[in-house]
Amino acid sequence: MTIRHLKIFVAIYETGSTTEASKKLRIAQPSISFALSELEKHYGVQLFERLAKRLRITDEGEYLYQYARHVIDLFDDMEENACKLSKESSIRIGSSITIGNHLLTQYVKQFRTKYPEVKTTVYIDNTSMIEKMILASRIDIGLIEGKANSQYIISQPFMGNELVMICSPQHAYARYQSILPEVLSAEEFILREEGSAVRDIFEGLMRAKKIPIQIIWESVSTQAIINAVNENLGVSVLPYGIVKRALERERIAIVKIEGLFLDADFNIIYHQNKLLNPALVNFMELCKQLSHQN
Repeated sequence: MTIRHLKIFVAIYETGSTTEASKKLRIAQPSISFALSELEKHYGVQLFERLAKRLRITDEGEYLYQYARHVIDLFDDMEENACKLSKESSIRIGSSITIGNHLLTQYVKQFRTKYPEVKTTVYIDNTSMIEKMILASRIDIGLIEGKANSQYIISQPFMGNELVMICSPQHAYARYQSILPEVLSAEEFILREEGSAVRDIFEGLMRAKKIPIQIIWESVSTQAIINAVNENLGVSVLPYGIVKRALERERIAIVKIEGLFLDADFNIIYHQNKLLNPALVNFMELCKQLSHQN
């Protein structure tokens, strides 16, 4: 088994066929198929199921991919450094939308001031997509709400983050000290989009309590949600740190829900096989330091 075998396997996995892998790597298709056969024979497992001329990854193949993708990245890093290609050090940072909107600018600005020689590239999307980018090695680390779902991803908390339910000061709930969870089935909710950790956590708690909720509006923008709640168009659940300013300005009110604990700590995530270079370690430490100042 060689690095060539792994590159061919990864290309098949990521393109979905030996034909497309052949085009991507510019290797004859018979050679692609033969290398895959050799790899399966070497490990004694079937990596893909062949169904109606289509390939479907097996559990064993999925397991191998998580290692192969990062072995290739490590190999490429070694080649780059060993050959002294004189490229700048760089890190690729992914961020959930909430963290990207409210925290990441400060983190990246201070990191660039402290380490101007390191090139930083940023990608902002919902938590679900950031996890996928970690697994596909498209980014080095991610900053998300809650923990990652994949067993191949490590989560390290860097900031505590309480979720709160909010409503308009004119809403009936604003007059109560607390409400029962059961009454939420009658409310209209304005929530983040599917794939957002905040929404996933809240919906998961509601399902566990068998309380149906009605979602009338969803948005990737927390500010749009706060504005809609302020206009009494519905209620929502968002991180306390995000709504704190609107609360202080009395644009919204916080509603306590009896027996319901909403937590979604902010986490730094990375693949379990990721080699954390000094630049990544420094950025992670900076995030943890700055979190205590917020």
